[in-house]
Amino acid sequence: MALRPLHDRVIVKRLENETTTASGIVIPDNAAEKPDQGEVLAVGPGKKNDKGEVIALGVSVGDRVLFGKYSGQAVKVDGKEVLVLKEDDIFAVVEK
Repeated sequence: MALRPLHDRVIVKRLENETTTASGIVIPDNAAEKPDQGEVLAVGPGKKNDKGEVIALGVSVGDRVLFGKYSGQAVKVDGKEVLVLKEDDIFAVVEK
């Protein structure tokens, strides 16, 4: 993928939700909610503060993150849909 995010932007690939419930009920694609977790594919250099110093982002490539269901802007690159988020749209990093 040839995307290089600017400033405090992050490129995230959504992780797929389970399509079967714990009791074995299969959820059709049109009824499933958008997943709110993803894997960070690329990060920007950071945001500048009032002094002009660049503040590095708190996430890095490969992190699994939580974000709002309607956060960011979905774009297609090379036939794959990814999200462009601001760092502020990310709620947390999922620790392994």
